[in-house]
Amino acid sequence: MCGHYEYGICRRQHLVALAGAALLSLRSAVLVLLIVLARPSFGTEGVTADASAGAAVLQRFILSQREASGWPVETIEIEASLPTLKKTGRLRAIRRLFPVGHANYKVLEIAGDATVKNQVIVRYISADEKATELAASSVALTPANYKIRCAGSVWLGNRLTYAFRMIPRKKREGLINGVLWLDAETGIAVRESGYLAKSPSVFVKRINLTRENELHNGSITERITHIAVETRLIGRAQLVIVERPTSAETADRGVVEDGQ
Repeated sequence: MCGHYEYGICRRQHLVALAGAALLSLRSAVLVLLIVLARPSFGTEGVTADASAGAAVLQRFILSQREASGWPVETIEIEASLPTLKKTGRLRAIRRLFPVGHANYKVLEIAGDATVKNQVIVRYISADEKATELAASSVALTPANYKIRCAGSVWLGNRLTYAFRMIPRKKREGLINGVLWLDAETGIAVRESGYLAKSPSVFVKRINLTRENELHNGSITERITHIAVETRLIGRAQLVIVERPTSAETADRGVVEDGQ
């Protein structure tokens, strides 16, 4: 990764992946990236090895996956681009996750180039709505699916975290090769980065993903995901997705105000 990207909605600076973001089978690839990994880049921050403490943090995270099902209602903002074609698009929507796991979108705004909207953003949403059919246990970050090694503790900003190297036990669709950073206090993932162990399509060379979670009082208040995929047909594509939990009342009010 190199360079920086200033996201147009939150105005924050983020590292930009050199690879692109997928068009074909995009969301089906993204869905399995719920637990995303990559080699940690510790820089000058201190790293220490503490296997017992790290094991406890990892166990807390693994157990929490059984209960985690995403926010029931959230706002989602997507900025997508095809850098080679110099085309961009964006979407703002309300996403609801029903008890049976079905995801539903209410689009508040969609704008930009038609190719990006139809071939990147719409495909992402369509695949997301179908991806809930995946069995959570098949892609969960557990010893059954991964070889897990604690790389040590590292300070990310003012937060102590433990980094774990994750290697899929089988090269099959839905598993990720990379590293996960867990908050030492809560066991919540604060940073995830990596690539798919197996491409979901012959038209996709590689899919990279980095996700950062903002924590407040032990809960995730914002999730920013960078998806980068290099395809064989149209070159690179990129997605930046910002998700925030919201109440059903606020979501309904937003839909009404936008005339949906």
